Parts: sequence; structure tokens; C-alpha cells
Amino acid sequence: MFNYLISSAADPYSSHQQLQIAEVKLTEMEMQLPPHEGDELSVVDMHTGGEPLRIIHSGYPEVKGDSVLSKRRYVREHLDHLRRVLMFEPRGHYDMYGALVVDSELPEADLGVLFMHNEGYSTMCGHAVIALGRFAVDYKLVKEPQSPETQVNIHCPCGLVKAFVEYSEGKTGGVRFLSVPAFTFATDVTVSLERFGDVTVDISYGGAFYAFVDAKRFGLDVTTSRTRDLVDAATAVTNAVKSQVKLYHPTSDDLAFLYGTILTDGKDDYSSDPTANMCVFAEAQVDRSPTGSGVTARVALQYHRGLIRLNQTRTFQSGATGSQFTGRAVEETKCGDFKAVVVEVSGRAFYTGVSRFVQEPEDKLTHGFLLK
Repeated sequence: MFNYLISSAADPYSSHQQLQIAEVKLTEMEMQLPPHEGDELSVVDMHTGGEPLRIIHSGYPEVKGDSVLSKRRYVREHLDHLRRVLMFEPRGHYDMYGALVVDSELPEADLGVLFMHNEGYSTMCGHAVIALGRFAVDYKLVKEPQSPETQVNIHCPCGLVKAFVEYSEGKTGGVRFLSVPAFTFATDVTVSLERFGDVTVDISYGGAFYAFVDAKRFGLDVTTSRTRDLVDAATAVTNAVKSQVKLYHPTSDDLAFLYGTILTDGKDDYSSDPTANMCVFAEAQVDRSPTGSGVTARVALQYHRGLIRLNQTRTFQSGATGSQFTGRAVEETKCGDFKAVVVEVSGRAFYTGVSRFVQEPEDKLTHGFLLK
């Protein structure tokens, strides 16, 4: 575009000189913000396995609270309008996901984080942890990075998660993380769905609670069926479990809620071949990645059933994009009275850009909207 305009204009400067001038003017224009109210909100956008992560870099008001969990309650009660601004259209979309870096009360934590999505605030997010690991090293939120891996301790609402970021010659790469204790809450639970009748599900915790069911129960395939059909089936399961099963977490009532349903390909017996799943969480939001906390919960479930041994690595594939995470149980532990495991999940995250958002005073849609 610039080359065409320059070559056709009658001007004493050469095309190369005009291009340089145009680029300087464009750069100056990009540095200026339009008229707006309130603070500028700056973000760094990434994706992990296709699942977006909008990391809020600056512009958020002070988040009050003496713990990460209390900060989660504070943003839900006092700053939720900013979640809608950044997650909803026109700046985001129905399936946008976000992370707000906050201070942690844990001395060993490098950073705390609050996760946000179309419905509210989750307690754990594996794809976000993978992206935040790279972000923390690249944006110098940790001390001098080390090769071949730099450890980043991330305090999530569910607890401390240890991420390990590949680092070589100044560049970050893949990330693995060690989960909070993951456990199976219940197996072979029957719930009644209005459209589908009685369905048997398993419920497992990987920083958040998920219901698991084979997609074939609904005549579906997680890799080939229409996303809308998968969403409808998973949402029906989520609603049924929420209304018919009371969840419990031994350390905090804030963690005792069903985050979503994961439809699987039914290949739970150990194999070197990938096993696929599709996670539908929050307000029928579709995860494009294999779902890090979902992989954690699924590994815990497979270990509970004796289908996978300690340090036996499995590959989990997203039914939406085909992207892959690996997961393995590395240590037995306890979470209250539950037998639990620490799960290691590995994946890759990539940067997609940076943005600076403002709100114009006369924009009636500035606070965001969603199309359902």
C-alpha cells in the first residue's frame, strides 16, 4: 500500500526516503492514544496449543486482599467490569481467557495470578501457567534465568504451581509444571440429563473439578463431531452434575465447584498413541488446548483406576486443534483424606502480540458484550 502511494506521487523525495518518512509518522501515530476515560489497559497476548491468554501487563487498579484467594474474591466483587472490558467483545470474544498478575503472600512464589474467562474467575489454568512461565522469564519477573531450565513459582488460587521454563542462549522455549495435589473425587456417578437420560461420569480434581465422560455416550467423536454438538452435550453434563452432586475440597470451600466437563475419546488404557479430549468450561467456553488442569485431573483419574503408573508419560491431544500436551504422575501424596498425585504437564506457548486498550466516554458498548 505504502509502496504504491509513494511510487505514484509527484514528490522530490525518492520512494525509499518517502517510505522512511511514512514509517516514522506511523510509529509516532501508534504511540498516541485516542481520547478516553480511565486508565490505559496494556496486555500481552499469547496462546498455548491454540487457547488464548491475555496477560494484563498494566493499568489495573490495586487488587486488595491478604491472599491470592481473597484477591480473587475482591476482583469478583469490585473489579468485574474490567474482566468484561478485556474478555468480552469488541476487545475480546466469547472464548477469550485472561490472567492478572498479582502479589502473593507466599515467600517462595515469584508471582501470584488470577485467571478470568467469560463467566468469572477460575482456580487453576494449565495453559495459562505454561504461557506465564515464558512471560515471567522474558519480562524479568524472576531473577537471572538459568540454563537449561528456569524455575518459576506461580501462586494460583488453587495453590503453588512450579513451572520449569526451557532457557538457552537468551531464549525461552517449552514449559513443564508440577501441579497441586490432584485426586479422583468420585467414579461411576450417575446423573440424569433431560435430553440424554442417565449418564455415568467420573469427577476428578486437577486444580479445578471436572466431570469426565466418553463422547461416544452421546454418539459423538471429540475430533470429528461439530463443536456445537460437543458443547451441548458437555454443558448438559455440567448442569446435571452441578445440580445433583455436592462437591467438597479439603482445604477451601472456594475450590469446591465444578469448572466444566471434559469429553474424551474413551482411550483411557495406557498407550503411546495420543488420547484426545475436548473441554467445555465456565459458560460453555471451549478450550482449544488439551487443557492443562484437565490433563492433570485426567492423569489423576487414570492413576486412581490403575491405568497408568508413576512416571509413565501420556500424550493428550486437543479435539479442537490437534495440539498436544504430555502428562505423567510423578509422586504420590495426599490432599486431606484423598489419595492424590502430583502431575507434571508439558506444552508450548507462543506470543501473538501486544495491545493497549482504552474506553471512549460516549461508547455505549465500551463495557463489553457477548453473542451467545
